[in-house]
Order: sequence, then C-alpha cells, then structure tokens
Amino acid sequence: MKITVLIPAAGLGIRMGGAVRKPFLLLAGRPILTHAIAAFEGIDAVAETIPVVAAEEAEDCLARVVEPYGLKKVRRVLIGGKERYDSVRAGLEAVEKPSQFVIVHDGVRPIVPAELIQTLVNEVKPALGVVVGVPIKETVKAVGKDGHVEETLDRRHLWTIQTPQIFGRKMLQEAYDEAYKHRAWGTDDASLVERAGGRVKVIPGSYANIKITTPEDLVCAEALLRMKRPGAAGA
Repeated sequence: MKITVLIPAAGLGIRMGGAVRKPFLLLAGRPILTHAIAAFEGIDAVAETIPVVAAEEAEDCLARVVEPYGLKKVRRVLIGGKERYDSVRAGLEAVEKPSQFVIVHDGVRPIVPAELIQTLVNEVKPALGVVVGVPIKETVKAVGKDGHVEETLDRRHLWTIQTPQIFGRKMLQEAYDEAYKHRAWGTDDASLVERAGGRVKVIPGSYANIKITTPEDLVCAEALLRMKRPGAAGA
C-alpha cells in the first residue's frame, strides 16, 4: 500500500485576525502546519506528504515549515486555490499513480495521534473511504431563521467529523470530478464521495484533534500539547 497525504493550508484564517495565515502561526514554538505534517512522518505506508498553500507562502514554505524540523516526506509544495476544494483538487491532480490511496488532513489540525492515523490506514479499502469523528456531547437543536427551535435532534446518532480522511485515489478523484461538473460542494471530502455514491465509514477519533479556527482554539491546543509532554500533570 502506498499513500499520498494532501494537507490543504491555503485558507485566509479571517477569524484568527492578524497578518499571518493560520497554518503559519506558531504553536509551542513551531508552525501549526509543521505539527500537522509531522503526524504522518512515522506512518510507513505514507510515501509523500504534500502541503497545498497560498501562492505567497509557496516559495518559503519548505524553508519555514519543513526543513528546520527534518520532515523527510515533504519533497514539494503546491499552490492552492481560492477555496479548500480547489486546493484539494490541485493536490489530487499532482498525486502520482503508484499511490493507491489519498489522505486529506486539515493543515490547522495539529494534534492528530499517530495511532489514529494507523487505524485509519488499516481500515481503508479501495471502495470504502474512512474518516474520523467524535460523538456530539452537547444537545443539538435545529433553529429557524426567526430564532425559534424547530426540532431537537437525537444526538445518539450525530458525530462531529474531523480529518484525516482516507479514500482510494480513484474514488476521490471521481468524486471531485462529479462535484466540479455539477458545481456541488460539501464541507468535507467525505460528503463529495457520499454524493457520488461512495461508501464511507466513521471510526472514533479524538476530542483533542481540534481544528484551529479562533484564538481560543490556539490556547486550547497549547494546553493539550503541554499535557502530552512526559511528566506533565494530567497527562
């Protein structure tokens, strides 16, 4: 099995504020994107990890994010598009045929456990995509435009879906071809595969596998990384 990892990281990060894009903000002394890439370094089946970044970041991404931290599986950086799906598609077009499977992982999810990635790899099949997620802990209500509750949903069947997500290369490429043909997008890659008729399995992820979207998320990520250090209280 050979796998290529695509890490879309071209987003503007508007909710974070400031002049630095989210993937390049420092977390525990390293860029968030460095943490996300490093999670795949020890996975034997991963042949290559490809960050997909904004045009203005492409020139020095290797020098700032990859080379100082000894990340050997990144050999090239691609320029992404305006939207996340544009960046993933740019990555897909660059995946070489020896890779039978593709993992897509958000460049702003810096705390994904290597054991979780390996479980994902063990579960995937050419005709079965696998994604990670966690059961929703809060009560979820459908609310109308007027602010009134329309329905309280049964949270026993509701999961928050995360990345990484893994698919057969052909399966994901066909799903993206269909999405672009019909101009029908989704909020993750699995939703495109589902719409194209593909099967997707959810496996338990980690509540620590947070997506850095707001300044508060960055504070939480710092705390989670401190807890992971040997000898840390509560680790």
